[in-house]
Amino acid sequence: MDLQLKDKAAIVTGASRGIGLATVQRLVEEGVRVVAAARTAPEELQRTGAHVVTVDLGDPDGPERLVEAAREELGELDLLVNNVGGGDAGADATAGFLETDEQVWRQVFGLNLFATVRTTRAALPSLVRRRGAIVNVSSSGARVPSGGPIAYTTAKAALTAFGKAIAEEFGPQGVRVNTVSPGPVRTALWEHPDSYGGRLAAKLGVPHEQLLAALPAQAGMLTGRLIEAGEVADLVVQLCSPRAGSITGADHLIDGGLVKTA
Repeated sequence: MDLQLKDKAAIVTGASRGIGLATVQRLVEEGVRVVAAARTAPEELQRTGAHVVTVDLGDPDGPERLVEAAREELGELDLLVNNVGGGDAGADATAGFLETDEQVWRQVFGLNLFATVRTTRAALPSLVRRRGAIVNVSSSGARVPSGGPIAYTTAKAALTAFGKAIAEEFGPQGVRVNTVSPGPVRTALWEHPDSYGGRLAAKLGVPHEQLLAALPAQAGMLTGRLIEAGEVADLVVQLCSPRAGSITGADHLIDGGLVKTA
């Protein structure tokens, strides 16, 4: 199916690995001109053919600098994929509420909410002119807050609400806004021994491999496996397409059946 994306201009944030990298790859395959934003520019990202902008979107002026660089490279913008975020920012993502201090909350909200707010604000004038589309990557943890670090799932719940509010305000101006909320994805967040999955295994006193093997069943994922980053990217790209022209203001779960409520 032709997704009618050829020659459109897109920004993808958090593009160096995982869902972000897979989204860049899919968009480039569809003929999209992509600016990929990340704090680092690994070789795998450079090989996609996207124009890479190294920027820390946790810095308050980072999003505006990114959008300026993208406008210089691409002209007007058609698509914005706000993927930047992380579940292991701060000191200890496995800590409980009383052990999660103010600085951790600020770091997590800065990366998972305010980076998207600022990037969206900077990009929206161009997106309005092009009647474009925005896709925000949230988390199933926004609906099941006990399923992850408290600051992270709270920030993602705010991000999901933000997407709905922006869709309501800018829909009449031709901009579609959707949210994609994955469950546990096979990325470094879970698989790297020094990231959230490894730390959680150590805290529970179980081998890391054992935790990952048991995670889908314990989380209630009906598919019995972790989600692949490419599967999430496929959904993101579909929502970017003009063929999804009547889909806006929605939160799309891709969680293997983890969330049981309607």
